[in-house]
This record gives sequence, C-alpha cells and structure tokens, in this order.
Amino acid sequence: MEQAVTAAQAVMDLEKAYLLQNYARYPLVLKRGKGCWLYDLSGRRYLDLISGIGVNSLGHAHPRIVRVMKEQMSLLIHSSNLYYHEYQGPLAKKLCETSGLQRAFFCNSGTEAVEGAIKMAHAHGRKTSPDKHEILSLENSFHGRSVGALSITGQPKYRSDFEPLMPGVKFVPMGDQTAFEAAVTDRTAAIFVETIQGEGGVYPMPAEWLRKARALADRHNALLVFDEIQCGIGRPGTHFAYQLHQPAILPDVVTMAKPIACGLPLGAIVCNERAAASIAPGMHGTTFGGGALACRVALEFYDILEELLPQMRRVSAYLFDGLKALKDKYSIVKEVRGFGLMIGVEIEFQCRHFVKQGMADGLLFNVTHDNVVRMLPPYIITEKEVDRALKGLGKIFRSGRPAEG
Repeated sequence: MEQAVTAAQAVMDLEKAYLLQNYARYPLVLKRGKGCWLYDLSGRRYLDLISGIGVNSLGHAHPRIVRVMKEQMSLLIHSSNLYYHEYQGPLAKKLCETSGLQRAFFCNSGTEAVEGAIKMAHAHGRKTSPDKHEILSLENSFHGRSVGALSITGQPKYRSDFEPLMPGVKFVPMGDQTAFEAAVTDRTAAIFVETIQGEGGVYPMPAEWLRKARALADRHNALLVFDEIQCGIGRPGTHFAYQLHQPAILPDVVTMAKPIACGLPLGAIVCNERAAASIAPGMHGTTFGGGALACRVALEFYDILEELLPQMRRVSAYLFDGLKALKDKYSIVKEVRGFGLMIGVEIEFQCRHFVKQGMADGLLFNVTHDNVVRMLPPYIITEKEVDRALKGLGKIFRSGRPAEG
C-alpha cells in the first residue's frame, strides 16, 4: 500500500511539473477498469458512475469492444479522408437510420461537431442573405470550449475570460416563450438547443419548448440544431433524447460524440438534406475524424446498444425509484431530474465536497452547476450496482452538511 501511495504521488507530481494546470483534478490515480468498476494503483476499486463524463458507455474492457479493437488495430487505424475505408459508410447509414436524418459527417469530439454545425448554420444563412447570420442559444447552456462553441454557451463563467467572442449570438431563458419568439427573426440562421442540458445541471427540455423551436425555425428559414453530445445515442433510453417525445421533434442537425466509440475520440454531425446542402466540397474537413478504428468500434457499440436498451430502461427506472426514495428521506435533496442513465440530483447547498466523500466510499460521480450531483453511469450497469450506489449516496446525504468555510 505504501509503495502504491508513493507511486501515485509521483504521477501527480510529474503532471504538476509539466502539464498545463487547467484541470482541478482529484487525488486519484487510476490503473485499470473492468465493467462498471475502476481500480487505483493500490488495487482499491470504485463504482464508476460518471464513465469518463459519459464516454465509457459500455464500461471498461468490454470483451466485444476489446476484441474488435485488437483486430482492427492490426489491420488499419487511420488512412485520412483522402481515401475510403470499410466502416464510415455503414456507420453513417446507422446514424442516419436511427436519427431520422439523411447525411453524416465525422469528427473527433463534441466541440468539433458544434463548430461544424455553426459553420453549417452560417453557410445556410449566407445563401439567403448576408444579414442572416445570427444564432440563438439558451441561457445556462453548454456547447463546448472552442471560441465558436463558447460563443453559443449561455454560462458567463465559461465565456468571460475569452471575450470578445463570435458576434451575432442571442441568449434567451428556457421557458420564456415571449422572449423566444421575439429573439428569432429573419436574421436568425440557427437555433441551438441541448435537448437535455448537462453541464448546466441536467435539465430536460420540455416538449412544448422543442416544438416551439421547430415552429420558429420553420417560420424563419433557420436550422434547428439539437446538441445531443452528452445526452444522445442511448443514454436517455432511446437513441436520441428528442425521440422521448412523440411524435418525435426532428431537428435539421444533431451533434453527438461522447458514447459512440466507447472511449476512442469520435464525434459526428448528422443532418437533413437541406442543412447538408450548405456545405460544398472544400468548405469543411478533418484529419483524424472517422478513422477506421473508431468507426468499427462505433459499429460494434451500436450492435451492443440494441441489445442493451431494454435493460437500460429497466435499470434506469429502478435507479430513479431509489433516488426518489432518498429524496423523500433526506430534506437536503431538492429534486431528481433526467432521463435514462443521465441523472441530476439537486442539493439545497453547494456540494462539491460530496465528490471526495463519494471517493472515500468507493463511488465516482461529479457535481455540476455547484449543487447538482451528476451521474452518467455505463450502459451496462445492473440493479446490484445501483443498490451499491444508492447505499453510498444515502450515507452522503445522511451527513447532510454544507462544506465548511
């Protein structure tokens, strides 16, 4: 144990000496993972309820994913988009069929997908009028950390250090239909909406709001863009969160990334023909996006997802029932929100210290928006692991104390 502690400290010290200090990391050095569990250098295990912020969708070392990765790595990892390979086309077909849209573009991350969607919006608007360049977004939203993505992120704490940002962006509060209608004009090129706000505290977007967004986009010839980078591809218990509402509210563009390649970098823009027509050859591209390894893994993920969805819906209902029971028991819990395996538990005070309490008890989750315990567990989580999570969370909620100082 002492040797492991020394090794962990050496890892942390080396990072502090040479890495840009832009992450407030927790003092935990991870060694390996198996299923829903992670292990540190000493061999202690932790129930992973955050899955790499929604990335490790099938947990760790899933046997089918490991087999496909090993096989493909011995054949072809990357070839660039100068040439074809066997897996982009089938994956694009799968994304289009499950989304209800017609065209796909592959990139490396959610932020890149948002950047591509912004370019698509501007190009769409420019075809109509030089003045049609405005983008409407929501307060409390989060779309990424590049300059373009930050420009449409409705949280000043992420934006203020980098202003001035991209002009022509309007923000409206969620739920204010009057402000929404007034903000969308013929100058609007696109409306960007997270169907479930993640970083902003796990707030599902009401169906009537999404339907209003669709109607306003149609009225003013704007693209409706749904950001499903955190909430999409299975996590809500459906392929996409906009499919939770029936009839489904179809966007013009949907951005996605986190879970699709089970830990490998892969993002995508999927759109209808109207939006796709705004991007001609040479207008957009990527070096790494859509490589053979990532696309083949994503295809395997999709096959496994189809088998998992019924289990995910069952386990999700079990988890929400358990969390609502904790809410009834502990007054510090204000609300339990989310869909599927995207959960936010709002606490009546700032609760970032809960993360360290969880780690001490072998649970990994995070806190977003200062007072929301966020959980994005792997899709393979079972009722037995949910019981372990609920027991640990109950212990934390029972302590019921704000952080000192």
